[in-house]
Amino acid sequence: MELNSKIFVAGHRGMVGSAILANLKSKGYTNIVVRTSSELNLINQDDVANFFQKEQPEYVFLAAAKVGGIIANSTYKADFIYENLMIQNNVIHQSFKNGVKKLMFLGSSCIYPKMAPQPMKEEYLLTGLLEETNEPYAIAKIAGIKMCDAYRDQYNCNFISVMPTNLYGFNDNYDLQNSHVLPALLRKFHEAKINNDDEVMVWGTGSPLREFLHATDMADACVYLMQQYNDKGFVNIGSGKEISIKDLAYLVKDIVGYQGRVTFDTSKPDGTPRKLMDESKLTQLGWTASITLEEGIRGVYQEKFLN
Repeated sequence: MELNSKIFVAGHRGMVGSAILANLKSKGYTNIVVRTSSELNLINQDDVANFFQKEQPEYVFLAAAKVGGIIANSTYKADFIYENLMIQNNVIHQSFKNGVKKLMFLGSSCIYPKMAPQPMKEEYLLTGLLEETNEPYAIAKIAGIKMCDAYRDQYNCNFISVMPTNLYGFNDNYDLQNSHVLPALLRKFHEAKINNDDEVMVWGTGSPLREFLHATDMADACVYLMQQYNDKGFVNIGSGKEISIKDLAYLVKDIVGYQGRVTFDTSKPDGTPRKLMDESKLTQLGWTASITLEEGIRGVYQEKFLN
């Protein structure tokens, strides 16, 4: 990418898309195209076709998606598979039709089998059953990877895919009904502190292990790979470090300064027992994460709840 290349960031208002937009601007890219969902409905085939024909972007970051936590994924299964498939199909196909030089599709670590060996290597894709609670979303993301590879094979398109681990950061979703675990914990502990509640209830046993990456790091990896990576298949993006949900809850408790008890509702689902990405492919390409989990959580807590 040249600094004046025309770049379309799809999903620029989301946590990942906004971080990619900020990273590109910080590196001096000046010709960036964005559209809000009210300006461009990525689910609508005609709207996307008209946009690409008019704007003719050279590079595309496909960060737009319908996302959510366990509750949202379990409740709105049809919405998750339909909307994500439509967004992907429209943007990837129109990128081909309009001669986009390079596209990056952003997936999710939920594409891996529920009981995949740990840490999860890229080649473990489609080697086992998926986690039931987010299967429709995972299937959509797997379809996106395969679509990029298919267009590469058939039409020689330089379409690449990346699979981020659990992300958090600025512009995150803190809705307790459909957010992911870390922002949900931050909100729970903050509100418990403000309300002087005696306890905070955390879903599940606390035993699952999760890996977290700050969206600022994720965006830096995406821009780096857009510049450096041109091969078939996808690349894991993560921190390479994991923490149990229990330890995460106590870390958030300390950062927030909450003084009450932490209890665990074992009647609620844990989800996948462990999700750690193998980062060796990314490391060999020359990129590693730089923001520690504690540093990152302190930063987003300050920005969201204390400013």
